Amino acid sequence: MYRITFIMLLALVLGATNIQAKNKAKKDKPNVILIYLDDSGYGDFEHNGNPTIKTPNITKLKNSGTNFTQFYVTSPACSASRYSLMTGRYPGRSGLGSWVIGPEAKKHIHEKEITLAEGLKSVGYKTGMFGKWHLGTPNKHNGFSADALPLAHGFDEWIGTNVSHDYNTSMLLKSNPKGNNPIKGYEVLAKDLPSDVKASESLTGVCTKSAVEFIKRNKKQPFFAYVAYNMPHLGLFVSDKFKGVSRNGELGDVMEELDAAIGDILNTLEEEGIRENTIIVLSSDNGPWIKFSTISDNKKYGDTRLKVGYATPFRDGKGSTWEGGHRVPGIISWPAMMTGHRNEQTPISTLDILPTIFAIAGVEVPQDRTIDGRNICSLLMPEKYDDPIQDFKFFYNYADNKPSAIRKDEWKLHIRIGSQTGNNYGYKASKETPLLFQVEEDLGERINVADQKPEKTGELLSELEAFVKQLQKEGSFWDN
Repeated sequence: MYRITFIMLLALVLGATNIQAKNKAKKDKPNVILIYLDDSGYGDFEHNGNPTIKTPNITKLKNSGTNFTQFYVTSPACSASRYSLMTGRYPGRSGLGSWVIGPEAKKHIHEKEITLAEGLKSVGYKTGMFGKWHLGTPNKHNGFSADALPLAHGFDEWIGTNVSHDYNTSMLLKSNPKGNNPIKGYEVLAKDLPSDVKASESLTGVCTKSAVEFIKRNKKQPFFAYVAYNMPHLGLFVSDKFKGVSRNGELGDVMEELDAAIGDILNTLEEEGIRENTIIVLSSDNGPWIKFSTISDNKKYGDTRLKVGYATPFRDGKGSTWEGGHRVPGIISWPAMMTGHRNEQTPISTLDILPTIFAIAGVEVPQDRTIDGRNICSLLMPEKYDDPIQDFKFFYNYADNKPSAIRKDEWKLHIRIGSQTGNNYGYKASKETPLLFQVEEDLGERINVADQKPEKTGELLSELEAFVKQLQKEGSFWDN
């Protein structure tokens, strides 16, 4: 009798201990906040040298982590860039066929893709998205598929726009279990955002307020917040409080409102006592939309002179295969594990975010598909991690989501040039006559050394061609 009672008590104690251990492990997992701006260039920030835009909260964030001066996105446009961020895979694997998918597009991010949100949710994270999705919209062409929106891809909740706010068919949506517009589980808060000025001016505040509330509700468990602000994508919208505050005009007003919003998130983390154990990644989906930088009377965007951002010191911007389209601000902060510094030596990309976060959170990286990113834990935290990091090799992609250039070490090779401005800066590029630049010394890609470096040119050309063949062989989930 006593023996049975003892065994039962022991089982209860061990069971309780096991539950406590699991709960402690769950609480010990870091929170993750991913802040993704829209069309913000490398030179739009105070910490990157802009003399007339004040971004003190982003500077504070930079001081608490690593500021990467060589941080890349896989595409110089919205949808393709966001696909890579969410999956750790190049746009050519998406099957979407284009760098931007509009609100009437049949395709969307495929349901078989495994996103950051899905991986983190599988190990106990609460997940929320606040801001622009642009990876699909339910419409007549896809049978109003629920797979087109965030809840089908690992997010527990969402408030934000289906596409960029400059589409006439753009909507501000919110997840709602009782909602049924445009499909079950969602409700429309506003539509035709270019015409609804007040709704557009509220976007930054709405996303921030919702993200702050999400953090407060979930502070006792690990959470993942994807904060994808709509700004500073054209047209620029700013709330009344921030109109006229900047020396840099409307762009500066927008950037300073974004900075204040990020400050609100940082302050909330501090107040709730969870800042130390929260990883924050800040970047932009591509460079600034310089296509409109010299148009004085554009029907869609009005007078856009001096409104678009700065890719300085890089050439061109959004929609281009030059550095200004793909090279963007990049900050990773985790005060409990990282000290603030500037990394000028090591290039990284948004592809690296998923495998790195998965490694930290204890999520197994999918083995049934190619994950193009690298686990960079030992780069971020060399005192704790010593696993070797794969060498950086990066492929730039253009409008068809196919590679147009490759970066390896300090060298970048172009086989085609793309720019929405139509300006090729006096260059032509093809497989037969590629361009080669030493982009650590030649930041503006102005000195073509392909003829002087035939061996390096041939090496990079071969690697790019091999990657194209691998993409074609593997295909996408849409091919099956």
